Amino acid sequence: MSLRSTLAAAATVLSLALPVAASAADLKVAYVDLQRVLLEVDDGKAAKQRLQKWLEARQKEIDGEQETLRKEKDLLDKQASAMSEATRTQKATELQKKVMELAQKYERSRAEAANKERQEMEPIISRIDQVIATIAERDGLGFVLDKRDSGIVFALGQYDISNEVVRSYNNTKKSAPVAKDAPVKK
Repeated sequence: MSLRSTLAAAATVLSLALPVAASAADLKVAYVDLQRVLLEVDDGKAAKQRLQKWLEARQKEIDGEQETLRKEKDLLDKQASAMSEATRTQKATELQKKVMELAQKYERSRAEAANKERQEMEPIISRIDQVIATIAERDGLGFVLDKRDSGIVFALGQYDISNEVVRSYNNTKKSAPVAKDAPVKK
């Protein structure tokens, strides 16, 4: 490649890169720790308490059933020598079936908890997104990244808007949700 071709190619690349560099200089970026915001906004705290209370009740119920099965197994172990082989096998099979049912109940409870958490958090997350969008528009931010999911390894604290999001979220007046089938006043 001749010197003239090399200079022409370099000039072309430079002319294409300058507008991009100039617009990048105007680009404002911030980040937010969504997980922390979710746990610090008032609605998030309340939802977390409701979920915790529900989980504790479920766990207490499962623990009670587990204790009952443990007692049943101890009784079976004590009486096993006095039972016939067929009776002992039948009782052991019944006990094993109850243990499996309890394990399935536990798994259903975990799935239900995940679903319940998703239902509780979706409207809060949606509202957080609206608050972030409002802040971004107000401050002229081109991007707002999630600290945990964006791949950010390091960022200066001055670009973290998490506290402002929590404050704005908690300060905005909550509109009462309207049920889907509620009659509309005219």
